[in-house]
Amino acid sequence: MTTTTKPATPVAATSSRRPSAGALAVRQGRLEITQFLRSRESVVFTMGFPIIMILIFASIFDGTIGGGVKFTQYFITGMIATGLMTVSFQNLGIWIPIERDRGVLKRYRGTPMPKWVWFAGKVIMVVAIGIAETVLLLAVAVALFDLDLPGTAGKWFTFGWVAVLGVTACTLCGIAISSLARTARSGSAVVTPVALVLQFISGVFFVFTDLPTWMQQVAALFPLKWMCQGLRAVFLPESFGAQEPGGSFELGRVALVLVLWCVIGVVLCLTTFRWTTKRDG
Repeated sequence: MTTTTKPATPVAATSSRRPSAGALAVRQGRLEITQFLRSRESVVFTMGFPIIMILIFASIFDGTIGGGVKFTQYFITGMIATGLMTVSFQNLGIWIPIERDRGVLKRYRGTPMPKWVWFAGKVIMVVAIGIAETVLLLAVAVALFDLDLPGTAGKWFTFGWVAVLGVTACTLCGIAISSLARTARSGSAVVTPVALVLQFISGVFFVFTDLPTWMQQVAALFPLKWMCQGLRAVFLPESFGAQEPGGSFELGRVALVLVLWCVIGVVLCLTTFRWTTKRDG
């Protein structure tokens, strides 16, 4: 699954009055969103992939997985999680090497604009596209497959913090892994296999407890598994938690692991991020 897009160009103030930092961030975010939407490949693979997958899987597996839980009800949790990972981890890991290789990041660094504004623009884009993708996915699942939405404020609150922590961790890891790609072309080769492997071992395409034990243990080292588990607590009956590896949904542990990955992501970004290619120095 490969996405491509034209790299964004720096935002420059066009008036004599210097805009505020917040206005710069919003303007940069708007530019990032525009660049994303102009790329048909990005829109199709990032927003269309989860919808296509749920249409296929829910049409094939229309039964239950035990405890009266419909397969669609279980599958939606993995699709939301993988959609958030795609727009953050995968897309940033592919786009940033393109911008670096074409000298866009080098030009950003040479402007008086604060460097954090560029990162803020990426975050705004991830959040906006992630929300749109999730809403569209839920609408399709409700309309076509009778998905039961969370019925309490507590479950919606859980949905919110799991999504926020998950997308934050994936965004930071996406920025960090972008430094592994030496050229623009190698970004997809570096990031896509990692994303696909995580999807297969984290309970996105299969019931997590049906996977081999060693695979479950490997998946538990990464945030996608915990995002899926946290979302299962939102969309599945509370009694279903007994079927989880830990005997419950373990929301406390979900929060702890995702926060830990946010910290790891910050450290990796601070220590590995490069504005220029190695050949530029």
